[in-house]
Amino acid sequence: MNKRDILFGLHEVEGIGWRSIDKICKAGFLSERAFDCTAEDWERIGLKQGMSNRLAKVLTRDWINRRQSGMESARVSMITVFDDTYPELLKETPQPPWIIYYRGRIELLQAPGIAMVGTRVPTVYGRKVGAVLAEELAASGLTVVSGLARGIDSVCHEAAVGQSGGTIAVMATGMDKIYPPENRGLLERISREGLVITEYPIGTKSHPGLFPQRNRIIAGLTLGTVVVEADSRSGSLITADAALEAGRDVFAVPGPITSPKSRGALELIKQGAALVTGAADILAEYASFLPEKGNSLSNPEVENTPDGALCAEKNLTSDESRLYHILHQGPCSLDELLEKSGMDFGHLHSVLLSLIIKKAVTSLPGAVYKVI
Repeated sequence: MNKRDILFGLHEVEGIGWRSIDKICKAGFLSERAFDCTAEDWERIGLKQGMSNRLAKVLTRDWINRRQSGMESARVSMITVFDDTYPELLKETPQPPWIIYYRGRIELLQAPGIAMVGTRVPTVYGRKVGAVLAEELAASGLTVVSGLARGIDSVCHEAAVGQSGGTIAVMATGMDKIYPPENRGLLERISREGLVITEYPIGTKSHPGLFPQRNRIIAGLTLGTVVVEADSRSGSLITADAALEAGRDVFAVPGPITSPKSRGALELIKQGAALVTGAADILAEYASFLPEKGNSLSNPEVENTPDGALCAEKNLTSDESRLYHILHQGPCSLDELLEKSGMDFGHLHSVLLSLIIKKAVTSLPGAVYKVI
């Protein structure tokens, strides 16, 4: 067996950690000699007694073959830190995963990525901002990376999965232990259209200590991390810290100063994180990584109007372009927009918020809107 197979075998042993495998590699035991090691041999290189006994007992060629067969039966593939396909950005981090288990489009690991994280219980504002930013960033060619958690993570995955940049979901469990369980459908879609990864073997259940470890992968895979909405004790701030430790950019979306869900993001901004008021703030930082964009207009009614070029420049959706075209004729009240657009109130409000985030429209006193 080669060192890749033996690394896999070590990684599959229950309870083994990153540092233990590091000691084994440095001692030169990542070879066939590992099968002849006694518990005493493992202890001599610095492993604890319990782990040494376990390795001496279970690490055999037959055991590795059985684990590999189980992984293949579960439709799970893997890459190791020794493979050419292993992402260079992640390899530069302090503790890159020895193995990445995956389903989906492995080529996304080589694409320019942006991490998007936030609270598990977002406000309406946070959900809307997360969806708008994720959709536009992914449509512009950045791969949105997040942790499949409830709230902002799920919102961002859902908005990005159908776009050209796609999305990567980083799990904090084994591939067969979906958490949270209500995200099973989303996970299946991402595994078909995007990429699902984890550093944990099949069978690894959810545990609080695994989530901070997962967050270092989210930050390590990407050029920067965007904190969409987070309170002062949010796990999203762990991802921001991991990004800083890896020398990556940190962005934060400002929210209402009266909202507890904004405190973490606002504190990051005070500490020097880049303030985000639209996707353009992030895209400007990574323009050299992005593919050239053609005309993004898809609404033929707007495409040939004088303001059509402005709609293309601001990367507006069809509904956004329609409202922009109405407002380009002059400021309108909310009631006038309801009448002229034919949209229901909820949808109109959502589209207006998106236009404001994209800096295409601004609001005036008295619920009046005009183009910028």
